[in-house]
Amino acid sequence: MLKLPRTIRLDPSDTFVFERAAAPGEWAVSGAFVFWNQDPATLAQKQRVALRSGFLGIESLGWSTLAIVTEATETERQAMVERLASQLQEKFGAPDAEAARSAAEEEVAFAASLCDHPAQTLLAVQRSLEDGEIRERFRTLKPREAAGDAGSLHAHARAFTFHEVEGDDDPTEEVDLLGLMGTDQVSGKRT
Repeated sequence: MLKLPRTIRLDPSDTFVFERAAAPGEWAVSGAFVFWNQDPATLAQKQRVALRSGFLGIESLGWSTLAIVTEATETERQAMVERLASQLQEKFGAPDAEAARSAAEEEVAFAASLCDHPAQTLLAVQRSLEDGEIRERFRTLKPREAAGDAGSLHAHARAFTFHEVEGDDDPTEEVDLLGLMGTDQVSGKRT
C-alpha cells in the first residue's frame, strides 16, 4: 500500500510558532524548496522556525511540526501532485505547467520515501545550513507497546518513544521554542 505524510496537530503550538500553520490532515511534503536561494539572516523569526522544523501542507502552504504516515491511494497521490504543481506555478513562479508537475512529482516521491514506516508513525524534521546548503534529518516517533497487565487507561506509560536514526552520529541539538519567541536566533546562535 502507498503511504504519504499528512500534517497533524497534537497541540496548538504550530499556530504560534509558524507564520501560517497547516490545517491538520493536509497532505504534506518536506517543503525545504520554499527556502531555496534565500539568506536565512533575512527571514523573519517564524520563517526561521519553519526552516528549522516544518513540514509544508500543500493545500494551505502552512507549516506543521509533525507529519503522520498515512495510507493513500494512487488517486490521492495524483491529486497531491496536481495540487502541489498548481501551487508551484501560482505561488513559486514555476516557468510552466510541465516544470511545475515535474518538481511536484519529485517532492511527492521524496515525501513518500519518508513514509517507509507503519501507518500512524509520526515524522519530525530538523534542518540546518551546512556549507550554504540545507541539510534535513528526519526522525520518527512511534507509539509504545501496551503493557500487558495495564488497564486501557494506563496501557502506555508515555504516548511515544524516540528512536535513534541509524548512521546519525551528529550531536543532538535542543531548541527552546519559548525562548525563540523572545529572541532573534538563526541556527541556534544569537545574532
